[in-house]
Amino acid sequence: MHTIIEPFRIKSVEPIYFNTKEEREVILKKAFFNLFHIHSKDVLIDLLTDSGTSAMSSNQWSGIMQGDESYAGSPSFFRFEKTIQDITGMQLVIPTHQGRAAEKILFSVMGGKEKYFVSNTLFDTTRANIEFTGAEGIDLLCAEGKLPSVPAPFKGNMDTEAFKNFISEKGAANIPLCIITVTNNSGGGQPVSMQNIRAVKKICVENDIPLFIDACRFAENSWFIKQREAGYADKSVKEIAHELFSYADGCTMSAKKDAFANIGGFLAMHDEELALQCRNLLIITEGFPTYGGLAGRDLEAISIGLEEVLDENYLQYRIRSIEYLTNKLIDAGVPVMQPAGGHAVYIDAKEMLPHIPPVQYPAQALAGALYTQGGIRSVEIGSLMFGKYDEKNKLIPAQMELVRLAIPRRVYTQSHIDYVAEVIIEVYKTRQQIKGLQIIEEAPTLRHFTAKLKTID
Repeated sequence: MHTIIEPFRIKSVEPIYFNTKEEREVILKKAFFNLFHIHSKDVLIDLLTDSGTSAMSSNQWSGIMQGDESYAGSPSFFRFEKTIQDITGMQLVIPTHQGRAAEKILFSVMGGKEKYFVSNTLFDTTRANIEFTGAEGIDLLCAEGKLPSVPAPFKGNMDTEAFKNFISEKGAANIPLCIITVTNNSGGGQPVSMQNIRAVKKICVENDIPLFIDACRFAENSWFIKQREAGYADKSVKEIAHELFSYADGCTMSAKKDAFANIGGFLAMHDEELALQCRNLLIITEGFPTYGGLAGRDLEAISIGLEEVLDENYLQYRIRSIEYLTNKLIDAGVPVMQPAGGHAVYIDAKEMLPHIPPVQYPAQALAGALYTQGGIRSVEIGSLMFGKYDEKNKLIPAQMELVRLAIPRRVYTQSHIDYVAEVIIEVYKTRQQIKGLQIIEEAPTLRHFTAKLKTID
């Protein structure tokens, strides 16, 4: 087999600014060991997120020039609407300026005290928007998904027995929504099988609980189904995606992921009464229902991106590039989430840094070490992001301590990825020198974005 090459040519470039390890040590300290505080010009390879960081295509840039900026009834919206209807089968489409705005609207309508939103795994902003209403987000990840080093084809699946038990314990009337995140971002970018989605849907129907899809990476998840699940090898990714959405009552999406856009998102659903409530809130918070906080040019870029992401040559390259970096690290002994996920490589910091306990945030410490060693910016998905405090203000650690290296779409080449592997392996060889961290300042919600930390000597 030949090398799988990037299915695109580079038409425009932007510079990377180089700095030294000594300079980065000072920068990290001034940023209070929080990589969100670092200026992007001080980052060599930015893998903080794959959200809004994609390189748009020439077709998307052409679409931007054709965007119609009418306040109401823009033709750019109707193209946007038709594209989403075609992929999801959902006729009621509500644009928002990004995914968390869609979540904010949905959970404001459906949430409230003594309610529970059940999921395979909720991401940080999703959980925050649920908790902001007074409700509680519940993660019911399958058992294999909690074991980073043990390969399994669909580690993003929901634990259906745990779901049934939770319904019996809390009552279906107190569960306004079940959400399946595809792929499972917080769980290592791992896919969810169609069989699992069907099983969850069956439970939802039996208990009159609506099912929504968090569809940020629906195309990547559909590609995994095509590759790994029996009966789907001969189906197109679009056909698989259409079946996936057919089991859902609605979906939220950040178009900053699989739609290649730099901004944007949407809510889509079948329920007209729910859509009416969401649109009423949209008008107050985002804008008129045919623009929803977006410029017409962004609606055009999203429409084109949603079509481009279904290109199977692109998806083969995308998933293979993540696998390429994962395998390089496995060969060097670095503990990572296995098998490779869809959009990111996840280092198991708990396994790599056993000398740093979860209360000293090993994943955040490792992320800092990657930055100082090679200028790589990643993000912690562990006890800084998901840890909670008990009634005695003692940290309840997250299930896993992961460092996510999210690969922007169509941005970095193989030589960039080779460099990333080299830096991670260098850090792995000197891992005993990494020190734990303690928080000196934090916000009550989404603290990992703004927290200040210091090293523990």
